[in-house]
Amino acid sequence: MWTQGVEWLAAAAPDPRACKREWDHGDGVALLEAGRFWDLLSVPERLGLLTLDLLWQPALPVPGPTLVDTVAHRVGFFLPPDPSGRWIGSGLRYTTKGAWVAVPPPYRAARSLEWLIPPDGTGALHSPATLELALRQANGTLAVLAPAHDG
Repeated sequence: MWTQGVEWLAAAAPDPRACKREWDHGDGVALLEAGRFWDLLSVPERLGLLTLDLLWQPALPVPGPTLVDTVAHRVGFFLPPDPSGRWIGSGLRYTTKGAWVAVPPPYRAARSLEWLIPPDGTGALHSPATLELALRQANGTLAVLAPAHDG
């Protein structure tokens, strides 16, 4: 069931076989290079979870691979590679060519990393335009929900 997702994700490793061994026999996490098959936009967890919820709509395609780091409290959205990509916003981190991302296998969590939406092996990723709209909507919602601070 996970074979295609495993193959697709491991293809980003310098040595796909070593990557799969690390997933199965090591600590369950492999370092994969961004920029070849995908880039990663990492956002604060609350923003990321609300954004992902907004992306689950019948009118939209199924969201792309999405990873959560439960210790760092961040959500990572896998996007098409774009070395000149610019994402601006509080707490946003964009990872592209030359950067490495710790990734568990698609079939289980490892350490603090867990797939909210694992890769399906088709190469489907988040649409940058759709993700940007959902992030803006989520940011607006969080701004309204933020507690007022007396200053």
